[in-house]
Amino acid sequence: MTETTTRSPAEEPTSAAQGHNVPLVFTSLLLGMLIVSLGQMIFSTALPTIVADLGGVDRMSWVITVYLLTMTIGLPVYGKLGDQIGRKPLFVTAILLFSAGSLLGALSWNINLLIVARAIQGLGGGGLMVLSQAIVADVVPARQRGRYMGIMGAVFGLSSVLGPLLGGFFTEGPGWRWALWFNLPVCLLALVVAVAFLRLPRRGAGRRTDWVGTILMATGTTALILLSSWGGHRYEWTDPVIFALGALFFVCALAFVLVELRSADPLIPMTLFRQRNFTLSTAAGLIIGVAMFGCIAYLPTYIQMVHGLSPTAAGLMMTPMMAGMMGTSIVVGNIVSRTGRYKWYPVVGSIVMAVGLWLIGSLRAEDTLLHLGVVLFVFGFGLGLCMQLLVLIVQNSFPITMVGTATASNNFFRQIGGTLGSAIVGTVFVSRLADLMGERIPAAARELGPEGAEVAAGFANGSGAANSMSPEILAGLPGPLHDAIVGAYNDALVPIYHVVVPLILVATVMLVFLREDTLKETID
Repeated sequence: MTETTTRSPAEEPTSAAQGHNVPLVFTSLLLGMLIVSLGQMIFSTALPTIVADLGGVDRMSWVITVYLLTMTIGLPVYGKLGDQIGRKPLFVTAILLFSAGSLLGALSWNINLLIVARAIQGLGGGGLMVLSQAIVADVVPARQRGRYMGIMGAVFGLSSVLGPLLGGFFTEGPGWRWALWFNLPVCLLALVVAVAFLRLPRRGAGRRTDWVGTILMATGTTALILLSSWGGHRYEWTDPVIFALGALFFVCALAFVLVELRSADPLIPMTLFRQRNFTLSTAAGLIIGVAMFGCIAYLPTYIQMVHGLSPTAAGLMMTPMMAGMMGTSIVVGNIVSRTGRYKWYPVVGSIVMAVGLWLIGSLRAEDTLLHLGVVLFVFGFGLGLCMQLLVLIVQNSFPITMVGTATASNNFFRQIGGTLGSAIVGTVFVSRLADLMGERIPAAARELGPEGAEVAAGFANGSGAANSMSPEILAGLPGPLHDAIVGAYNDALVPIYHVVVPLILVATVMLVFLREDTLKETID
């Protein structure tokens, strides 16, 4: 007698999945995402040491900016080429580029060579980021993909905390170059697994490359990132250089749209935006990128200065946010794979994010670290409900021949949002901090009499003492001065997050109008 076993659609293996060792392939993809995500954050604590070793303090910011720039430009290019010629050769190329950039950076003898190395790393990193997500769509149907995307979201959350920690560990221990050396064995492992086990179809080679669109995208993106990085820091917002960069960005953006509408095979097809779920998910993702990166970029500094923690300890204080993001992302991803329902998770997640941002914006200097940890957990919990599910929704909206382009476009706009978020929050924070310190330090000095006046003189008008402030220096200041500066740091940063809350609520409204299409159970 023959026994028939019935499987649910979510459990039914597909031919594509059967043709792969999915756990090994997925491990390779996760390693790629991990090193790219770490690359965005790992040098944030090492820059002063790098400059002391290599010189070039005036070019210090380029170590991070050029990586972000080349990675962002690479996202849509890799996505489009992956749909055209197949993703495996591009994934291997991206690993090799990231490895070459890491090796060159580890051997750098001056700051210029390190900047070149970081540019090469970014070129590889853009490919690893978008191809890792697109390749999952090649080997796992959308119905089963939720659990994998959840783990990817968890890895991204892990790297946001692990990056500064590793950077501090390498800088204080074996040296900052090990932040680059350690990439090589990870890349080698990802490369071996990809070459041996990743079998993906080659696609329609021979299509025309959209060179004009690519050049306009690269030029406009460069202008926007330089504008957001330099505005309020290297140049005043009213400086002609900033106006010129803004004008260049708008001209390139307008020309890009016009070119893409007429191109036979556009880099970012404007037809993507006819799909409601793509448009809503991408717009909401851009706003979430503003909130996420604006929060992550400056909270470690806040924790150091307000709570007097070391850089490593401040990085560890971001762990509750990571725990909330990782746990939620993995659990919800598994629920989506099992049930096929997904629409309301991003909606609820954006509301929880708004609550978390409001709580962050309400922090006071005297709040305990336990209170801070709970607040960060709430924010991370909301992020975990949103981030990777939005990518899944985008991928489910298009055939497999367009998944790379759609995924890359979604990532591209989220990265742009993150860049703008970091820049806007940073500019407003620095400006408010200077004003508040200018108001409060003289008043605190008057409480101390002649002794305080002499100490306070070093902080007047944004002078060197204020610019070189560290937790150690702050801890040694007299009580009234210490409290005035701590209060200035708190009041300069945290209210900015209240302003971001309405933006997140706009994203919530967008997500309510998502259409819950059935998750595909096969790889078409």
